[in-house]
Amino acid sequence: MSLIEIRRAGHYNFSRFLHGPFFLFPFSIHLHLGGMELSAAEIRQAVQAALAEDIGSGDATTLATVPATAKAKAVLRAREPLVVAGLDFAEAAFRELSAAVKIKRLAKDGRRVKAGANLLKISGPARAILGAERVALNFVQRLSGIATLTTQFVDAIKDAPAQILDTRKTTPGWRRFEKYAVTCGGGKNHRFGLDDMMLIKDNHLAAMRGAQPNAIAAAVRRAREKFPRLKIEVEADTLEQAGQSADAGADIILLDNMNPARLRQAVQKIKGRAKTEASGGVTLKTVRAIATTGVDFISVGALTHSACAVDIGLDFEE
Repeated sequence: MSLIEIRRAGHYNFSRFLHGPFFLFPFSIHLHLGGMELSAAEIRQAVQAALAEDIGSGDATTLATVPATAKAKAVLRAREPLVVAGLDFAEAAFRELSAAVKIKRLAKDGRRVKAGANLLKISGPARAILGAERVALNFVQRLSGIATLTTQFVDAIKDAPAQILDTRKTTPGWRRFEKYAVTCGGGKNHRFGLDDMMLIKDNHLAAMRGAQPNAIAAAVRRAREKFPRLKIEVEADTLEQAGQSADAGADIILLDNMNPARLRQAVQKIKGRAKTEASGGVTLKTVRAIATTGVDFISVGALTHSACAVDIGLDFEE
């Protein structure tokens, strides 16, 4: 449901907030970096929902104190070094509340900036800028935090051939946005959901206990028969399972919670018959040692489940 539909249904009164006509987000955006793309529609939908949640029936403070005719100028500014992600969400938030808002882009998603760097300049109706401020910041701070942390992991293994991957450990409803932020930080996206790739994990194998010749071989065979076009990854907790996965023809073998010495042994055992992915408790302190073991990928759940929002502020100018 769009904000116009919400307003017509009587749930929110944005015209009261703006003291004027309501405008839909008037332009399209396509975000793309490293193969990841977000459409204008999904950006708008997320922004509209966030604004409806935040403003409710009207911004009481702004309505009480700021004249409807007041104009303002503001700057979206980094207050610490960071990697930018999500600026289109911020632009959408401001423009969603008024078509009269003007924005000048001063940075790009995926760009490293220093503390004090200006990201956007915004001018127009003061009520619209104040109403969209928190929503704009929430998107950019969160997504830039993910991009910044991802860059730290990518930098830590920059001389190694391994690639940093994200996981499905994402905020519900924000997966595509957070995975986009990972690409802004130089990481790569693992599967987006349960339908675009198969990952046979320990619980799948436990449910197949007793299958012949072994659970892994049986699982890979069934997976190939059911969904022949999908890539198959198998989680291996032991060297024996790593060997069974390679013998079964898995495309990727996830080497779970293995130390660097064990990872090297697993890579040697697989002998290039499948791609290898290290996973489990990877930190900035351990990722470099893991990358030197010969694995192809390192998946890091922390990129999305533990990234801290970075410090970005909206400062009004005289």
